[in-house]
Amino acid sequence: MQENIRNFSIIAHIDHGKSTLADRIIQECGSVADRDMSAQVMDTMDIEKERGITIKAQSVRLDYVKDGQNYVLNLIDTPGHVDFSYEVSRSLASSDGALLIVDSTQGVEAQTIANVYIAMDNDLELLPVVNKIDLPSADPDRVLEEVEEAIGLDCTEHNLISAKTGLGVRDLIDSIVDRVPAPKGDTNAPTKALIYDSWFDSYLGALALVRVYEGSIKKGQVVRMMNTEHEQQVLSLMYPHPLKKQQTDEIKTGEIGIVVLGIKTVDIIAVGDTITDAKNRTPQAIDGFEPAKPFVFAGIYPIDTDKFEDLRDALDKLRLNDSSISYEPESSAALGSGFRTGFLGMLHMEVIKERLEREFNLDLIATAPTVVYEVLKVDGEKISIQNPSELPMPNHIDTIFEPYVKATILVPDEFLGNVIKLLNDKRGVQNKMDYIGKRVLLDYDIPMNEIVMDFYDRLKSTTKGYASFDYEPIGFREGVLQKLDIKVAGEVVDALSIIVPENKALSKGREFIKALKELIPRQLFEVAVQASIGANIIARETVKSTGKNVTAKCYGGDITRKRKLLDKQKAGKKRMKSIGKVNVPQEAFMAVLKI
Repeated sequence: MQENIRNFSIIAHIDHGKSTLADRIIQECGSVADRDMSAQVMDTMDIEKERGITIKAQSVRLDYVKDGQNYVLNLIDTPGHVDFSYEVSRSLASSDGALLIVDSTQGVEAQTIANVYIAMDNDLELLPVVNKIDLPSADPDRVLEEVEEAIGLDCTEHNLISAKTGLGVRDLIDSIVDRVPAPKGDTNAPTKALIYDSWFDSYLGALALVRVYEGSIKKGQVVRMMNTEHEQQVLSLMYPHPLKKQQTDEIKTGEIGIVVLGIKTVDIIAVGDTITDAKNRTPQAIDGFEPAKPFVFAGIYPIDTDKFEDLRDALDKLRLNDSSISYEPESSAALGSGFRTGFLGMLHMEVIKERLEREFNLDLIATAPTVVYEVLKVDGEKISIQNPSELPMPNHIDTIFEPYVKATILVPDEFLGNVIKLLNDKRGVQNKMDYIGKRVLLDYDIPMNEIVMDFYDRLKSTTKGYASFDYEPIGFREGVLQKLDIKVAGEVVDALSIIVPENKALSKGREFIKALKELIPRQLFEVAVQASIGANIIARETVKSTGKNVTAKCYGGDITRKRKLLDKQKAGKKRMKSIGKVNVPQEAFMAVLKI
């Protein structure tokens, strides 16, 4: 029955216990037998279990009995990392309530605040939950005060739990049943369902995870995607479950389920699209999601150039599962054919590259990540630049605009000096600074270019891992920037070009060249590695030549025999230097990421 359905998400900062709580709720509802249970049972990808993070939001349908009444709980476990906030927004759009998990030892963090705002935008019922109360350093009262102070959320009704031991979990499920509203919607209206996730299955084709808002979806029904205007018959329907999907003949109003349409191409199903009946259509589509805007761009190239079409196919299939990536073909003189790919952040880039390599058996090189710049040319034309090699010559540029983000950082007051120094190094502009207990909430505007490389790592190391960080884009501002080119043996390696602030060009160039000198293998001739801005060389290192012993076979005899061979070698080296080609190894491109 519709009034006995509860759709809810779990939101929290990284490592505050979302996936562990999901495990306990699943166990408490008896949906997975103890022998089949594993830690983070909702995290189905190997990469998630290895890194200990959730990358994809996962759904599960659970049955629960309270006071003799049967309830259906649709639980959605969401990621905590800032790079995957798009997954969180999609999950919350298909929920009616959310559990806000806060660690009782760490309190409110940057991502906690960001997730609460997304939940509030979706008008969700928020249930404050304090986790890890079994730890000796737990202080639930202080944490609840912080939630009220930093977020303004009333915590009179709250739950104290330990997701690890299961303490308080049954009471929490009772609170979900009592406080999360039942889904609204007319059961007799035409079919109206929102696709909020999709993925590709080798046997079943493209699958859509939907929330039905009105009417129902039946097996054998011919449905229509309202955006792509494609019609298809429903082959089968399932309820989501991490281990065993349960078949059903109908998904009713308020329910969440998987629709199998037998589609083999990936361009028909779009996340955010509305499914309706082909003959009896709903008059208005559901508001979908704003398409995710990539912040970080990098070139992805197959090491084996024959694998270009395989990479295209892999990206097509992966995009069905992660609609926040964008890509278009590009070619590089150094690396051949590949794709300019857009990501939501550095962790997202790492994860996508690793998934492409693991799930599709590809060997890939990723170039240095860059952001999108807007360039106003002297003739008044405005262009967007994703790749540094596309930047016009300096005499054609009037102004370069770079993207800025609003960064929210929570840091213990003892590390405040370190963090402010780091933010000043990164050209940050302070907006405000508030004290919440013994911690400081910093609000800064920072150029996106400065945070895509190593900002997160440096923030964690300067604060011993205690700082938390969240950001959102706020538009473009004028910047004083230049393109830094790298030349190896006189040739510009386009894949190593980066755009840098004018005052950092010299130091960046020197750092870069020093790293490359160690990585480029020695040749039979000297190799010059140079950093240049336009026609000006600003830094240079030389990779010394390696000698081949041409006189090894001359045992004794006249010295002129050896001299003759050495002169011949010298002439050969001269010729080799003028036409020699140097292979830049993959490690060199990785070094760029480190710098």
